[in-house]
Amino acid sequence: MLELINAGLGRTGTTSLKAALDRLGLGPSFHMFDIVGDTERLQQWEGIVCDGAEPDWHAVFAGYRAAVDGPCALHYAALKDAFPHARTILTVRDADSWYRSTHDTLYQFALRSAAAPPPPGSPQARLFRITSTMVWDGLFGGRFGDKDHAIDVYHRHNEEVVRTLGADNVLVYDVRQGWEPLCAHLGVDVPAVPFPHTNDTASMRQRVARAASAAPAATG
Repeated sequence: MLELINAGLGRTGTTSLKAALDRLGLGPSFHMFDIVGDTERLQQWEGIVCDGAEPDWHAVFAGYRAAVDGPCALHYAALKDAFPHARTILTVRDADSWYRSTHDTLYQFALRSAAAPPPPGSPQARLFRITSTMVWDGLFGGRFGDKDHAIDVYHRHNEEVVRTLGADNVLVYDVRQGWEPLCAHLGVDVPAVPFPHTNDTASMRQRVARAASAAPAATG
């Protein structure tokens, strides 16, 4: 059962947060990577995001204690309704650096897939359909290439999270702040190890390239 929901958009330190939660013993944490690498989950989320399937959130997140990144950020209100006792975190970063990082990584996958569509029904095609419906055509209205518009959407998303859930119920968190605010919000001790900072732009470019060219492994 989910105990923590992160409503922060991708490229706001979500992978570092996942690593931190795992280090604190609050994992496993669901991440977009869990969808990319799993044909069954790709089909599941394609149904939810693209085809209007009514999800059983408890079944979707069975075996996970936290949800970060990807669809979780855009379904935060529904997840909070399904898991009312879960704590909420909103990961944030400087808007200009967020846009640059997203543009140079995730958006490049979208541009390449639009220019050279993957085979229909392939894992790459399903991933592109999910991200296009949910993010590029959905959240950003097909205008992510317009930096001012994208940053405005980014700010509005963050403001909406706080307004919807209440400022007292959300930790607005920059992973550069390290362990202290995170551990205080979660009510756990600060570990005697450095905070994990993972998945920089170079690493993410490699992940995007693999996602664009390699089929996810089937789970049976």
